[in-house]
Amino acid sequence: MNKDETPSFSKSAETHLPSKEVQSRESSNHITVGRRSFIRGLGIVGATLLPGSALLMRQAEAQEQSSGRLTKGDADLLRFAAWAEIVESDLWTQYNELGGATTRTGGNLAYKLALQNLDGDMPQYITDNTDDELSHVAFLNAYLKSKGAEPVNLDRFRTLPGSTATGVDKQKIGKRLTSLLQLNVDLSWYTRYRGEENPDLGAIFKGPFNILNEPGIPLNDTDTPPNTVVPAPPIPPGSPAQRIQAIANTAGFHFAFIEQGGTSLYPTLALKATSDEVLRILLSIGGVEIDHFSLWHDKAGNAVSQPLAGVIDPENPNGAMFPDLNDPAALARLNLRFELTQTNKILPEPCDFLFKDALPPCSVIRPTSTALGGAVATVKSFTADGLFNGQPEGFFDFAMQLATAADSARRKL
Repeated sequence: MNKDETPSFSKSAETHLPSKEVQSRESSNHITVGRRSFIRGLGIVGATLLPGSALLMRQAEAQEQSSGRLTKGDADLLRFAAWAEIVESDLWTQYNELGGATTRTGGNLAYKLALQNLDGDMPQYITDNTDDELSHVAFLNAYLKSKGAEPVNLDRFRTLPGSTATGVDKQKIGKRLTSLLQLNVDLSWYTRYRGEENPDLGAIFKGPFNILNEPGIPLNDTDTPPNTVVPAPPIPPGSPAQRIQAIANTAGFHFAFIEQGGTSLYPTLALKATSDEVLRILLSIGGVEIDHFSLWHDKAGNAVSQPLAGVIDPENPNGAMFPDLNDPAALARLNLRFELTQTNKILPEPCDFLFKDALPPCSVIRPTSTALGGAVATVKSFTADGLFNGQPEGFFDFAMQLATAADSARRKL
């Protein structure tokens, strides 16, 4: 990342770190206050200062929790999580039909071979990821119903056409919720996790290259004719296999893009949860999203390192070109620094956290702010990706309604 891509920062005069004077006073007076007792005391004092309407609202929330019902905020958090998981399960089902290890139709051989050029276990990983997302949908909606809350159903929006290539479930053609046929994959996560700055603190990152208007699955059998041969890399320039390999490479980066979104979303939602049980749900499912991202981050790097690097989609040469991100000459042409592209650096680099330059760098998930990693940000990111091309206005209205409610939720103590 160039220096001019990151805005200047000024240190806050108040870093929220305890002063030496306060620390000295606490140690000299030997004051110890139990955390729970302190919070209970604050609750009693606060209640006496609340206006009547606010006090009644707090009492109603307490009754909801004691009766086993969810607070409105917790229900809103889980309903948006269910929406996101339904979206993910739909796109992963499409990937699994064509490239997974266990499919009812047998999948698409050429597409599977191209995916296996990224990693021999790709079909199994795709199937496992799909199963995970489907389990998240089933659990979240069942939990909402068990608490008397409204589950999320998007079946009325399953109207998109999808692929018609060999391996597609013919019964689902025209019944997709998401589109994988023309993706604009945001790759800023790739350099962000290799950088030492944090978008929550104003840093701006650009992806190392572009994937624009590129399918993540074969559109039809023109992309994968029955006699298509997909050699092991390197893929000969100008060969028919370049097209399907570019599609598979796009999928590899799209997998990581989707899962890094969940990696940021779940901790952002968890920070707003009131119920310990809802917090447990969000952290537990969020941990699986992190696991998914780490996996796909590693596999995506194989598309931009030797022997596979250099693939260009002959149908879309300006939208999908996969350079060698370990090659100094290629990096110089792209004006990139090696430390922001090195393909085997898949663990988050330590970066500023909470405050700019006030504390030591820490390896963390980023972003986790509502503005950049919350529900509304997720809907906007998926929309810009091209996932919802063809959806009616009602779909976006409903998505933003759920997202706004989730972002507005606040923890109740």
